[in-house]
Amino acid sequence: MDVKVLGSASVALCGKSIMPTAGKPRQLLILLALRCGRAVPVATLMEELWGDDIPRSGTTTLQTYILKLRRLIAMTLPSDSRGAAKELLLTSFNGYQLNATCASFDLLEFERLAADGEAALDNGDALGASRILSRALDLWRGPALMDIPTGRVLTTETVGMEEARMRALERRIVADCQLGKYAALVPELRVLVEQNPMDENFCALLMIAFQRSGAAWRALEVYRNLRVSLVEEFGVEPSARMQRLHQAVLENTQELSLREYGLL
Repeated sequence: MDVKVLGSASVALCGKSIMPTAGKPRQLLILLALRCGRAVPVATLMEELWGDDIPRSGTTTLQTYILKLRRLIAMTLPSDSRGAAKELLLTSFNGYQLNATCASFDLLEFERLAADGEAALDNGDALGASRILSRALDLWRGPALMDIPTGRVLTTETVGMEEARMRALERRIVADCQLGKYAALVPELRVLVEQNPMDENFCALLMIAFQRSGAAWRALEVYRNLRVSLVEEFGVEPSARMQRLHQAVLENTQELSLREYGLL
């Protein structure tokens, strides 16, 4: 089975798509695929499909969706083994389980590369970390599950995937900072700070990139904008480390340490 969720979603078996066209069966298949090899309780599946508004016919409707998925699976199998659809989409105790081996799964590959890249960074291999994390990020083809309607359960899964992507992106930028690519990082970081104006890590990285590129006044501007956003939104000041970074820029400190400001 081949599964893709980092962008538009797809599930293929033996090289043939088994993705339904209707929204709720698509939700169902993707949730089962995300937990491939594990039983997903009926209650979890129904929460995803209907939230608190589960219809009286919910159990019957869910069984109908499972039947349709099994038919799609059967269509991909050789004619003499179509009974195996029930073995690939198992009924377990009070739940269902997609019981197929994933030949490729972009989320698992991303998680493996992201972990390897972070380990390389922790071990002082900035060049290796940058390359590995770039490979991980290249697996993303758009927002996670971008063409799948999501209920509570898939929304939580999506948030987790997006947070992991942002972590990998931040670590890759840190690796590139260690390689001295400050000026080249400024455009990317400016976009990230614009999109995430209260993310202190991205703000700190942009401040350091500006300062190391000879534009200390722009670094001060980043801090000012961060402070305004935090005060207006939450009534709080930037963290102590951001205040220390601000003071270091004011004092024109030449070597701003990534580790000192919580970035390593």
